[in-house]
Amino acid sequence: MQEYEAVWEIFNQCANNQMRDVFIDEVKTDDPELFIKDKFKGRDVSYEKTVLEDGTVIFDILASGLKQKYTFTRI
Repeated sequence: MQEYEAVWEIFNQCANNQMRDVFIDEVKTDDPELFIKDKFKGRDVSYEKTVLEDGTVIFDILASGLKQKYTFTRI
């Protein structure tokens, strides 16, 4: 099982407010995409997945109208 540093960013919907909530955690998973599907299960969600050359996996997420971002970097 792979171990990742996961950074979860929740963007603020208020106009003129650039602040966001940021959570950092260590996650063990063989499939970051399955982790995302389980995390947002039961919500109206869509996402775009990007895999960088270094193996970092980024998910740009729209969940129940709220823009979020998950970045998985192997430890």
